Amino acid sequence: MATTETNILNRLYFVAGCMFVFALAVVFKLCSIQFVHGEKYRAMAQKRAVKYFDIPANRGNIYSADGSLLAMSIPKYDIAIDAVTSSEKNFKKYIKPLCDSLATFTGKPSNSFELKIKKARETEDQYLALLRNLSYSEFIRVRNFPLFRLGAVRGGFVYNQTTKREHPMGGIAERSIGYERIDENNYATRVGIDGAFGKDYLRGKNGKRLKQKIGKGEWKPLRDANEIEAKDGYDIYTTIDVNIQDIAHHSLLGQLEKYEADHGCVVVMDVKTGEIKAISNLGRNREGKYYERLNYAVGESHEPGSTFKVMAMMAALEDKVIDTSTVVDTKNGSKRFYGRTIYDSGAGHGKISAAKALEVSSNIGLATIIDDNYKDNPEKFLKRLRQWRLNDTLGVSIIGEGIPDIPHPGASNWSRNALPSISYGYNMELTPLQTLAFYNAIANNGQLIKPRFLRAVKEFDRDIEVFEKEVLVDKICSEQTLSKIKDILKNIVVRGTGKKLYSDTFSMAGKTGTAWTDYADIEAWRKDKKYVSSFAGYFPADNPKYSCIVVIHKPSTKVGFYGADVSGPVFKRIAQKIYTDTPLIDEIQTVEFENAQVVEDFEKFNSVSNTYKTIMPDLVGMPAMDAIAFLENMDVNIKVKLNGSGRIKSQSVSENIKLKPNQTIILEAS
Repeated sequence: MATTETNILNRLYFVAGCMFVFALAVVFKLCSIQFVHGEKYRAMAQKRAVKYFDIPANRGNIYSADGSLLAMSIPKYDIAIDAVTSSEKNFKKYIKPLCDSLATFTGKPSNSFELKIKKARETEDQYLALLRNLSYSEFIRVRNFPLFRLGAVRGGFVYNQTTKREHPMGGIAERSIGYERIDENNYATRVGIDGAFGKDYLRGKNGKRLKQKIGKGEWKPLRDANEIEAKDGYDIYTTIDVNIQDIAHHSLLGQLEKYEADHGCVVVMDVKTGEIKAISNLGRNREGKYYERLNYAVGESHEPGSTFKVMAMMAALEDKVIDTSTVVDTKNGSKRFYGRTIYDSGAGHGKISAAKALEVSSNIGLATIIDDNYKDNPEKFLKRLRQWRLNDTLGVSIIGEGIPDIPHPGASNWSRNALPSISYGYNMELTPLQTLAFYNAIANNGQLIKPRFLRAVKEFDRDIEVFEKEVLVDKICSEQTLSKIKDILKNIVVRGTGKKLYSDTFSMAGKTGTAWTDYADIEAWRKDKKYVSSFAGYFPADNPKYSCIVVIHKPSTKVGFYGADVSGPVFKRIAQKIYTDTPLIDEIQTVEFENAQVVEDFEKFNSVSNTYKTIMPDLVGMPAMDAIAFLENMDVNIKVKLNGSGRIKSQSVSENIKLKPNQTIILEAS
């Protein structure tokens, strides 16, 4: 029995000893953590519980040429409450008024807010979300609610700020204005002006804000002296004219809908400066609605078709291998070139001048001109195109410019048929903007200018960077070639393929284009024909202010597909509306300028006013406003009635008749 008790005691002593040793080890470890590694572990705990987060900088705004907002950053606020930090006195005093204010603001019952906040205080919840996505004015209003107005520590007011990008013009030019989006993997998608200049100008510099982890994945913002404020991005002022942009967008949209086309684009450019005044890119979705899907004008390279015939004709004129009067045989509408037949629309035009060949857009005519004169030395023709930079990108500021493709001997897409094909815009590729830049050079007396989307980058009223006109080629050709091609472009609208567009109220010059597309499988194409319809030119014809290109892809052949029918009316509508809605203003080059007609009118007015005081003068031919001014300043008190405007064509009182007081004189003008 004694032995058994002894064994039990020994076991108890052993267990007690082990527990004592374990306790000593625990005490040793605690002391080690506290005094030896304490700072390290405290720092680790602090790091896990508190860390800095970015305060997003407000992205800079994008403005039109007249200062209208095209894109802007709107601050948005999420509101929460730290239900623990308020004193018991303040909490009891202000909780009911706070909940009443929240109820008025949201339309939700006051007691539901009160129950949630009281429960959060009982459970020591330091971040109870209350309101989301508030505007700045709403944020200011909520910040002044009872309890919240006491601040973060005494009132438990907690907020988090984010920014949202908005486009006041909606979908108009949205793709060209663009955006910058960065995903969770830090991969950036950059589109348009916003994307191109986001990193350097618009983005700004984020600030830093300390936040504390309070459980359940929530982080509570902490206000401290080390908070770094965000630096907002710079503002960008574009060249876009909102009035012209609206005209271009709706003109294109209406035509796309009418012809049930796949997609299209339009660009309007200031002739002298290269400023892009409007750019619209619309594509159709599955529901048949059109929206800014891709930037076709800048990024889509395609066979330009007949709009390229102008470049081919100019090369031949500049090399003096032809003149506009050179006769070319277009046969009866078809002609074989190296085993392949080229066709003209209709029954052909027979023997016509080179100028006429371009006016009627003869494929055979241009192919014959270029093949006859360059087949033995194609490099001469291609060198001319390179001198005009047609083989190179324009280097515009918007990301994703399409790369032109003009084949050359030795290239995979070169053959004996390449040269005649290029002459009328096939077997090569250009973007609409690249084509427009060349037509703009014609309108600009031969100066090729880089298309420009930006005027300036500003910080408030301070210029950060100003963008000036950039000349790519000072003179693309001689004055003789320019004069001849300008005459042809005018005649295309007056009597050529664009004659449906002619108007006697305002002048235009340009070239129609109709090209096959998706024709790799020719048999499939014949069953379902697809075309690209285009029109490129400028207006007014004699003193151009704007150049413009319209390209519409795959219009319904049941409705129409020729460039003059599909794209031309968009060009005309834009030109017409700019004439009526945006009057063209000519700059005064010199104060010494004299207009012969004005001088003649003044001399007649001066002579009459110095001669006649009470006798009726001859006013026929005088401007109506001058005639009225003269009669009202005579020495006889008379009444004047004017019918019409312009110049006086007849007067009710004949010349040299003495006038009577209160007599009425009727003037007819036209």
